[in-house]
Amino acid sequence: MTYAYDDQNIFAKILRGEIPCSKVYETDHTLAFNDISPKTPHHVLVIPKGPYVCYDHFAQSASDAEIVDYTRAIGAICTQLGVSQGDGGNGYRMISNAGPDGVQEVPHLHVHILAGRNIGPMVMMRP
Repeated sequence: MTYAYDDQNIFAKILRGEIPCSKVYETDHTLAFNDISPKTPHHVLVIPKGPYVCYDHFAQSASDAEIVDYTRAIGAICTQLGVSQGDGGNGYRMISNAGPDGVQEVPHLHVHILAGRNIGPMVMMRP
């Protein structure tokens, strides 16, 4: 399967330092930063540093080191934010959109960690 990565997307520019971000967490393979238009008190975007379009692309093509780092980074960020249930937090929602039907706006894998209040039902279903 072929994925077309656009190296001019906003997250690629953030990774190259061309656009600033409000950094929350960083490792060798992962960068997390506050969303510029937060929907909840905590709204953090977590991106891999590699050129992956969406989660299935990442899962199929990333190295084991990248996958472990990304997953562990998400756990560390939830702990850092105080939302991890294992640390007494009230939880969070994690969303990753993929492709047109998933309404993905930036063609670089990212997850949204949304927390800090009750978010309501997961999806409003349409007929």
